[in-house]
Amino acid sequence: MAGSTSVVVAALFANGAIAILKFLGYLATGSPSMLSETYHSISDTGNQVFLLIGIRDSKRDETQSHPFGYGKSQFFYSFLVSVMLFGIAGWESAKHGYDALMHPGHGGGGEALFLLGFEIEPVLVNVAILLGAIAFESYAFLKANAELRRQMEEYEWSGLVEAFRETSDVTTLTAFTEDTVALVGAMLALVGIGLTELTGNELFDAGAALLIGILLMGFAIALAWENKRLLIGESVPMDEEQALRNIVKNDPRVVHIDHFRASYVGPEKLLVALDVSFDPELDTEELDDHISEIEAELKAADERVHFVYIEPEL
Repeated sequence: MAGSTSVVVAALFANGAIAILKFLGYLATGSPSMLSETYHSISDTGNQVFLLIGIRDSKRDETQSHPFGYGKSQFFYSFLVSVMLFGIAGWESAKHGYDALMHPGHGGGGEALFLLGFEIEPVLVNVAILLGAIAFESYAFLKANAELRRQMEEYEWSGLVEAFRETSDVTTLTAFTEDTVALVGAMLALVGIGLTELTGNELFDAGAALLIGILLMGFAIALAWENKRLLIGESVPMDEEQALRNIVKNDPRVVHIDHFRASYVGPEKLLVALDVSFDPELDTEELDDHISEIEAELKAADERVHFVYIEPEL
């Protein structure tokens, strides 16, 4: 949890500063891709606020109305981020880029700027801002990547694709995704503005804005899908379930496992419920003690196991 929080806080400060700089760059130059990048960074800043709310909410203790805690708050707020902020920013960016493609020459800007008595070309303003954005985003990306790599090593995931598919830490996943998209978006804007400056053709800048919007909407759909699987109660991967199942199955006093269920109730927080047939010679007191021992073994084997319910069967 601490790793996720530091990742989000780093991204919040970086994106907030970048959003202001990009908007100033758009006001100064009228570049369509700079406006798209402004939408992008504003959405990223809002993302971090929602993610921090989710982290704070998920730390609340279990209550009668929420017996398994509030861990799924992070799933909800991450879903909200993907649908509302990523989607809206992507749509607005793509729409603005499309309008600029259909109606070139209405971008505004283009006149020389004066700062402290020096004349500065507008394109240099945008380039400086985007290079600064790339530097800030690289810092945030490295923090998110380090946390995701730590999880990959801990759970022995083969790569980013498996991590994206298997992780329950959607906060880190969302931060990593948006930092990646932010870096790619800033580079696209830089290329679009550079080509427009070299060729005099504004369609390159407008095209970059459209691509940034499409990129945002694409990742919005991917993130929404990943959060959906956790919101509706996805089970743990089969290999991890089998490892937990084997702990119970190999117990000498267990005759048979009738049912085994393991599902996420929060980021890296598992609920495990079992129906188990025990040795019929166990009396009630021995059975209770043995169930407690199995619960302790499951929690010791996987730190994500927070709740264990074992129903003895005849």
